[in-house]
This record gives sequence, structure tokens and C-alpha cells, in this order.
Amino acid sequence: MACKNNLVVKQIIDLYDQISKLECLKPSKNVDTLFGQLVSTCLPTDTNIDVTKMSDEVKDMRSNLIKLCGEAEGYLEQHFSTILGSLPEDQNPLDHLNIFPYYNNYLKLGKLEFDLLSQHSSHVPAKIAFVGSGPMPLTSIVLAKFHLPNTTFHNFDIDSHANTLASSLVSRDPDLSKRMMFHTTDVLNATEGLDQYDVVFLAALVGMDKEAKVKAIEHLEKHMAPGAILMLRSAHALRAFLYPIVDSSDLKGFQLLTIYHPTDDVVNSVVIARKLGGSSTTAVNGTRGCMFMPCNCSKVHAIMNNRCKKMMIEEFSAIE
Repeated sequence: MACKNNLVVKQIIDLYDQISKLECLKPSKNVDTLFGQLVSTCLPTDTNIDVTKMSDEVKDMRSNLIKLCGEAEGYLEQHFSTILGSLPEDQNPLDHLNIFPYYNNYLKLGKLEFDLLSQHSSHVPAKIAFVGSGPMPLTSIVLAKFHLPNTTFHNFDIDSHANTLASSLVSRDPDLSKRMMFHTTDVLNATEGLDQYDVVFLAALVGMDKEAKVKAIEHLEKHMAPGAILMLRSAHALRAFLYPIVDSSDLKGFQLLTIYHPTDDVVNSVVIARKLGGSSTTAVNGTRGCMFMPCNCSKVHAIMNNRCKKMMIEEFSAIE
């Protein structure tokens, strides 16, 4: 197919060939350089390349590359979570999150997801579940610290070691240690209790291929409460070489509310949907929750430059 002859796609294929030959994907100078080049190559959004219309050979390469990216991302989070958890007892690991290379991206993504959630829900969620939280649950941490100070976060991961590292990050924080819980389980085995959450996040790397992603979404649809919000990560344009795509057709049993594609260095697209059968003005326990208030988080806004904020406002206006 002609797409394969595209220079950018050729660059991605070349990087894939180099990455797939690495003996180990744990953080190192070579690993960091190759994945840094890959992310930079995939960031541009002003392209008409559609990964779903490429040759089977390129599609197979993309599928393998997404798995390699997921494995490397897991090692990266594990590496920095271990460092932070090893700090002296008198230091709070959450005060040093900026050592993580992509922390600023998570600040931007957290602000974006909070704003989208505020648009589509009239009450502040009392309980949020994050499925696939990993060893460094930055989304939960950012939302809890900067945007949702009274919300309880339940983090689910299939890896007990990941949960041990994640729990160590928040254990010394007087606030988050009380509001963040960790559960070691496969989400497909979780049935009871999912209907107690106002919002459920599904991590980008839960379901590394289309079949597994849809299976996870279908399971959540069966057990989430009517009216609850499902927030997912997706990818657009060349960024779909890094993460799986979530289509509206994958969301059976949900009302699609928004698909938002950032154009800055936030790689993931955000998909927000509501479980059919409920109301946007009522919490999952049947009561009216606290109203959302405008976010005045100076720490986050100081990090986001004016161009990024302008882009977000314009995109939101287009959605409304």
C-alpha cells in the first residue's frame, strides 16, 4: 500500500526494527533514545495517515510495536517508582514526582480529563476506579492532588508488585494515603463493587489489541452502574503506532460523549462515555453529589503554556 512508502512510516518501521532487536527494554541510554525518537516521530497530527487502512504487514508491525511500547512503559514506571519509594523516610515521594520524564504530560492530561469530566457530569465523583493503574498511578495522583480533593480512588492492577510499588508512593502522604486504595485483580474477574463507582478509568494498556480492549469494555458495561462515566485512552493519527485505538463502535451499552484528540505533546486521545440507563445529574448511589466548581489549580496552570491552554479552550468550545 502507498502508505508504507510514506517517509514517516518508513522511519517508524526502522525504529521498530531497532527496538525489536533490543535484548532488554528496561531504561538505559539506548532504550531511552530509541523510544524518545519514536515518540517524537509519532507526535505530528497534521497528517492524513490512517493506520487502519495500511497493509497487513504494517498492521502486524504496529500491533507488535504497541506491545513493545507497553512493556517499556511498564519498566520505566517501575524504575522510577522504585527510586521514589526508596527515598529517606522523612521525604514524601509525591514531592519528587517531577523526576519522572513524562510527569508534565500527566499534569496536562489530568487537567484535560478533569475538564472533560466536569463538562459531562454535574456532580463531583465520590469514588473513582482506575483499571490498570500500574506501579506509578500518576493519573490518580494528579486528579487526587490537584482536582478532586474529596474523592476516593480505587486502583486496580493485575500485578501485585506494581501495586506494592504504587502503594509505597502514597503511604507517606497524609492525604492520599487515606484516599487511595489498591486492589490486585484482573478486571475481568471483578464483578461485585464496580457499580459503586461514579467514574471508571480504563488505562490505555489494558487490552493491548482490539479484541482484548473490547472484552474489557464489555465487562465494564455489564457491571458498572447506569449513568456512570467511563473514561478511556485512545490514539489518533501517527500516535496510533504507540497506543491502541478505541472507536465509538467499541462502546456498546454506552452513550459516547466526547472523543478529544490533543495536538500538543499529550500523546493519548481521551474518550468519555456514559453507561446507558442513568442520569448525568445523579450520583451512582442515587443521591445528588456536590457540584463541580471551576478548577483554580495554579500549580498545573503554571506548567501549561499559553498556547496549550488556548488550544484546549478552542477544542472545548467546538465540543459544546
